[in-house]
Amino acid sequence: MDAALVPLLVSLVLTVAAAPAASAAPRVFFVFGDSLVDNGNNNYLLTTARADAPPYGIDFPSHRATGCFSNGLNIPDIISEHLGAEPALPYLSPRLRGAKLLVGANFASAGVGILDDTGVQFVNIIRIGDQLRYFGEYQRKLRALVGEERAARLVKGALVLITLGGDDFVNNYYLVPMSFRSRQYSLPEYVRFIASEYRKIFARLYKLGARRVIVTGTGPLGCVPAELAQHSRNGEWRGGAEPRRGPLQPAAGEHGARPQPRHRRRGRLRHRQHLPRQLRLPRQPAQLRYILAGVLS
Repeated sequence: MDAALVPLLVSLVLTVAAAPAASAAPRVFFVFGDSLVDNGNNNYLLTTARADAPPYGIDFPSHRATGCFSNGLNIPDIISEHLGAEPALPYLSPRLRGAKLLVGANFASAGVGILDDTGVQFVNIIRIGDQLRYFGEYQRKLRALVGEERAARLVKGALVLITLGGDDFVNNYYLVPMSFRSRQYSLPEYVRFIASEYRKIFARLYKLGARRVIVTGTGPLGCVPAELAQHSRNGEWRGGAEPRRGPLQPAAGEHGARPQPRHRRRGRLRHRQHLPRQLRLPRQPAQLRYILAGVLS
């Protein structure tokens, strides 16, 4: 996973969800989004968007792929550690029942985006609308376990992480030359469109009880090795001050869009834009404790 992102997210977690007292149970944690936060839901689906084979998981003690799109721990794992909790299980895991429901749940699915037509090539993935539907289903199970009043308190006090947007560019707008969305919208228009759709997702999360929400921005998509392989001359980024910054930085503010005005007093929605720190990596690797930064150079 992106080491440059971890300290920023951890600091934000500690701000939004201060660590509970030693005698208190850790805060419940819910995760929505794409491959950056998928903890294995796609292992239970017939899809090509899977992380169940090497090199995924190579830095775990077992060296086995777990379904996380990472060499080791991913963002939700690290946040769970700082919350003092065990990782939230994938919602589709048969182990998510009984007391495990009190930890939370991970609804994320690799390949999904803000838009329903993102990631269509993967066929069977849990689109964001289905993730939210599963969230409602989860709450019905939680109410059956602990009662309606306690279930409502747990959900209201939970920490929610949502990571979306990258696939709407990589696996939609830029998926093929002259894609449907690129013919339908100019890039600035597309950014505004997906930002407006993102606001609807925040409103649905609020309606489902989420009150403490962390929203992460998209990373430097032009530095993704697959994108470099397809769009660069020799697999390296060469050029201006920032690699393919265009769709990313203008979207940052809009992707951090707040809920509807009537929601603002009663919920917290924090946006973390980690792009500037990520872009330091190829230029100043030593400051981020790296020796080499080859792909991004």
